Amino acid sequence: MISTAIAIQDATGNAVVDFSTMKLARQIYQNKDTMSSEDFAEAMFAYSAHLSALTATLVVNAVMSEADLTSLLNTVREMDEMGKDNE
Repeated sequence: MISTAIAIQDATGNAVVDFSTMKLARQIYQNKDTMSSEDFAEAMFAYSAHLSALTATLVVNAVMSEADLTSLLNTVREMDEMGKDNE
């Protein structure tokens, strides 16, 4: 359990210092004074979405094996198909 917590912590840290995450943050910071409020809000949303998605991906990779992930995806597909059958 401790190793899982450490893996999650490491994955989260790796997402924050990822090259593409840092590049987005740097671009937003460097251009913040020249951006409209709407453009700034859109850039912050893109940054947040990128960071969230990368964090989720790295955490899943840290705590699930490839077989576990395949099984989970197959279950999701089966449930999706069951939902379509009930419509």
